[in-house]
Amino acid sequence: MEDLFAGLISSKTRIKLLTRFFFNPETRSYLRELAKEFNVSTNAVREELNQLTSSQLLKSQRNGRQVFYMANAEHPLFPELKSMVSKVLGLDQVIDGIVHRLGDLEEAYLIGDYAEGKDTGIIDLLLVGNINDRHLTDLSKKTERYIRRKIRTLVLTREEYKDLLPKLKDRPKVLIWEAKE
Repeated sequence: MEDLFAGLISSKTRIKLLTRFFFNPETRSYLRELAKEFNVSTNAVREELNQLTSSQLLKSQRNGRQVFYMANAEHPLFPELKSMVSKVLGLDQVIDGIVHRLGDLEEAYLIGDYAEGKDTGIIDLLLVGNINDRHLTDLSKKTERYIRRKIRTLVLTREEYKDLLPKLKDRPKVLIWEAKE
């Protein structure tokens, strides 16, 4: 992904923010959460959030002391950015092919190189929920052929995910899908 976006976007943090907000537009996040997740300073994230908000690509909403950011679905470029992020990652096909057919998926995270903005050809997904492993393997293989990338998955229950969370805190991780409540 870095190579594909490098000519357009020079900031790795901006690429992560665009991926975070435009791949799953229902996502809402606040500054410290993003800085911690991306393992960068709050100032670096704040600068990018301010630029994306001033260009109206993102909206902000205050909730008490926290300011939540989300994609601006009313922006004229919204459909194109959402499509571009998905296509660059090849994840539009992964999510369409996997998420909607697996059962009780709660959250999907992009981890590893893709979460860092690097298109290495191996997509690492962390899936949280009650998922049919056999069906996941079959869907992953079909999707791999279509997108010409390898998909590696780690499936965890909610409890297993909570136990593993402290070990994941220093690894790049981007929420790409979550079940709507």
